[in-house]
Amino acid sequence: MDLGADFVQLSLPPIVIGTLAAIACALPGNFLLLRRQALIGDAISHVALPGIVVAFLVTGTVAAWPMMIGAAGAAVVAVALIEAIKRLGRVEPGAAMGVVFTTLFAAGVLLLEQSDTSGVHIDVEHALYGNLESLIWFDATGWSSLLDPAALAGLPPQLSRLAIVLAVIVVFIAASWKELAISTFDPGFAQALGIRTGAVGFALVVAAAIAAVAAFDAVGSIIVIAMFVCPPATARLMTDRLGRQIAWSVLFATTAAVAGYVFAGYGPLWFGSPYAVSAAGMIATVSGIQLGLACLFAPRRRRTGQATASH
Repeated sequence: MDLGADFVQLSLPPIVIGTLAAIACALPGNFLLLRRQALIGDAISHVALPGIVVAFLVTGTVAAWPMMIGAAGAAVVAVALIEAIKRLGRVEPGAAMGVVFTTLFAAGVLLLEQSDTSGVHIDVEHALYGNLESLIWFDATGWSSLLDPAALAGLPPQLSRLAIVLAVIVVFIAASWKELAISTFDPGFAQALGIRTGAVGFALVVAAAIAAVAAFDAVGSIIVIAMFVCPPATARLMTDRLGRQIAWSVLFATTAAVAGYVFAGYGPLWFGSPYAVSAAGMIATVSGIQLGLACLFAPRRRRTGQATASH
């Protein structure tokens, strides 16, 4: 098998899957960042555990779809609890998220230890760490496989799941653009226009939960948490326009996924090490480096610094 065939079989699917996961998380992450709810991805990564354990207890299997449905159900319950605590307790969103995700994570650990699932690594294998490097396209024989229906049928199932989730998120944002934009920047004006800001916020967090859960099985919570925060925050430093910010975030998410995977596989070789490093960790690292560089050199950062100096 030549180098091109090796790349298509071994590297192309993980790169595409990582890119889809990064974009799916970055898109709702833009609005969460502006609403000061960017750490909702961290909350979801914790609350997924009890849902996964319950799914295993009900189905008796560690297949991907039952695990995803269980994790998604737990995420939706967590979102509802966070909103209820915010409204009834009149506490800040960060405090509400902290209460909910620590409580549900503790409940998941108790379920794990008090049931027969304690010997099954369902939490690690299916939700937290992911296994991007193992998503190999075994039926591929070269670039021609991209046009072969029989070979395409053998693509890793994570790719189709993430593609569907990304399409759903794009449609949701496009259909709710006005409501999302107005309620994000001026909730009072949105309510005056008759927009149900609570429902819009809930739908946004549910969309983020769906993206996070879909990405867990393939890429793990490391990328999920990083992509909810880093590409949107980096894009925020590049522009004041929401549409441009989203475009920048997609660009940063894509470049982080591609460059991170390449650096994970070949970077250690450039420094004389025979071993590769975690692709998920490297993708998150590249995304963090992008944010650091934007903090130093981005246009909005420079304008802010100049305005501060003038005063």
